[in-house]
Amino acid sequence: MTGPDGDIEALIALMARLPGLGPRSARRAVLSMIKKRGVLMEPLASALQRVAISARECVTCGNISTRETCVICASEKRANGTLCVVEDVADLWAMERSGVFAGRYHVLGGVLSALDNVGPDDLRIPLLRGRVREEGITEVILALNATVDGQTTAHYIADELHGTGVAVTSLAQGVPIGGELDYLDDGTISAALRARRAL
Repeated sequence: MTGPDGDIEALIALMARLPGLGPRSARRAVLSMIKKRGVLMEPLASALQRVAISARECVTCGNISTRETCVICASEKRANGTLCVVEDVADLWAMERSGVFAGRYHVLGGVLSALDNVGPDDLRIPLLRGRVREEGITEVILALNATVDGQTTAHYIADELHGTGVAVTSLAQGVPIGGELDYLDDGTISAALRARRAL
């Protein structure tokens, strides 16, 4: 008994490397795409090609966009003096999905970690200081994951911004210790944002 041929097997192997998909889920996904080639596989291939060419980091906040400046940073309505700091783009997208935050974002690109040799200059912390100075920021919300490294990073940023006159707050209730924003439901994120507290 034989399985899929070389190209199909290669596609399955690539799909299996995506987060949340193992070999069995990848096989089912590929088989479904092949069966619906015209309405699913061909548009997906075309979209993947376009995004592979055009996707880039927003020069201001670090969001992933197809433009140099993402739509959030380009929107004057979002320039309300509030800046939400997140660990990565998945967290930014989770906050946007909740629909409760109307300011701008700053993606750090990770968290401080002595074990992984990640220091402040390895993250976008120097850029954060510059944005606070230049953009008339009045509040920085630290929406970092409730992990040891996330909280260490939050305290470091709070210390860095101490004395600037900017209010530094963090998400409060609803975010469990060890929890990650990308896995939380919209209601939990909404409650945590409303109940933020000063650091």
